[in-house]
Amino acid sequence: MTPTLVRHHRYADSSATVDAGTRARDWAEIQERMLAPLYEAVYARLEVGAGTRMLSLGCGSGLALLIAASRGARVTGVDTDRDRLALARERLASEAGHGAGRTDHRARLVDSVPAAVPDGEAPYNLLTSFQPIGCAAGDSEGLAPALTSAVPLAVRGATVVLAGWGPPERCATAPVLRVAARLTESARAPRSGSGWRPALRDDLEEVAAQAGLKPDGSGRVSCPFGYADVDSAVRGLLSTGLFDTAVRATDRSQVEKEVAEALHPHLRPDGTVWMPNVFRYLVCVT
Repeated sequence: MTPTLVRHHRYADSSATVDAGTRARDWAEIQERMLAPLYEAVYARLEVGAGTRMLSLGCGSGLALLIAASRGARVTGVDTDRDRLALARERLASEAGHGAGRTDHRARLVDSVPAAVPDGEAPYNLLTSFQPIGCAAGDSEGLAPALTSAVPLAVRGATVVLAGWGPPERCATAPVLRVAARLTESARAPRSGSGWRPALRDDLEEVAAQAGLKPDGSGRVSCPFGYADVDSAVRGLLSTGLFDTAVRATDRSQVEKEVAEALHPHLRPDGTVWMPNVFRYLVCVT
């Protein structure tokens, strides 16, 4: 599966505040697919299949779960964003041919890390956190504690996969993400976790160390961001949450305008937007 250019309807008033449900759908329909090459590369390397019992932290709207389930894995997804989780439930139910609200028997969706493995089921042997860290200050906060909570649910020696942004010089989206920091700083707003910063070489290793995990290999994956037009690109990028502080510091219409301007170098003659990026993943064992 590769990023797909799909046209979407424009908002009647794109400067208006977008509700959480619409933003979650923008993530599901526009942005989440950009990480599909990362999911597939990891699953191929780990030979994810019928014997895999996966717990995915920050599962979003469920694309990574869906791909793993299609390979035969039993999956549990955790996400605190209930709108994204609802879309994941719809997606998994639709793929399995069930009615609304009924997911595949191999899939479970929850809004917090389970206290224990469900009765009658084996412990997990794969833990994943595919939400990339390393491009916003503080974006890894909370990940190590979540991993620490999840590790007791896994077998000894289980595999854990963490994901992060690659070097800025290999990520065409990096200058676009800097818009968030610039707007926030220009408005003299209090700093928070949404300001852009360059990815550091040991971001993933630091989280692994905090969670008591042992690194056991890593890899890099090309994940180009491709959009049907500038409007879709702006909506997709804002759905990530990386521009939230800038929106609060200024307003959504200003952020949309400046993000659109930053996308101009990546605009192709046919009106599509294309930004090559590299993401990194770290494989660990418990």
